[in-house]
Amino acid sequence: MKILMVEDDKTIASALEYTLQQDGYHTILCQDVARAKKVIDKQLGEIDLCLFDLSLPDGSGYELCELVKKRSDKPVIFLTAFDDEVNVVMGLDMGADDYIIKPFRIRELLSRIKSVLRRHQKQAQTKSNPVIMVENIQINTLEGKVFKNGEEVFVTALEYRLFLIFANHIGQVLTRSQLLERIWDVAGDFVNDNTLTVYIKRLREKLEDDPQRPSLIKTIRGMGYKVGD
Repeated sequence: MKILMVEDDKTIASALEYTLQQDGYHTILCQDVARAKKVIDKQLGEIDLCLFDLSLPDGSGYELCELVKKRSDKPVIFLTAFDDEVNVVMGLDMGADDYIIKPFRIRELLSRIKSVLRRHQKQAQTKSNPVIMVENIQINTLEGKVFKNGEEVFVTALEYRLFLIFANHIGQVLTRSQLLERIWDVAGDFVNDNTLTVYIKRLREKLEDDPQRPSLIKTIRGMGYKVGD
């Protein structure tokens, strides 16, 4: 596994590089946006995961994340000193897969990296499989049908598309902006923020065992929603 690290603090970068290499990862270390862009241009296909500091001397990790996500679905984790929901949500909206607040424990970061890589591998397998299982819910993508405990559940076309987005991003927090953007792209219908709330409510009523205490489609306060993990 090869990881692209972009971190301008030499002490942090050195410690991260050593730990990741000891854990069996190959690393490419850059200390600014300019160098990272050159690596992305030439070696993105070889990279398995990107680890971007948000604050860099000649730009930001947001810029690099946007570049990576335009060209591939490689997972991105942000390192941020800003313990602030606005910064976190902005990163997630750009397609980041996870974030970790500085200062952090090295072992915690390693755990996050492994979790994101596992999730990414599962998503790749899911996309190639016509039947997707999410707990006791089954989605047959060839027939466009949803089943709960083996019984078919009637869902509208937009409800189906919304749940399929969740199923293809198991364990990942999806912000409302991300969901609205993806539903618009897929459905071509006008969906606003209030309509999204209604559709999530309807999905919970149809798929949750207890819609008042949802355990399938979880609300992540101040950030968005998550299914699984």
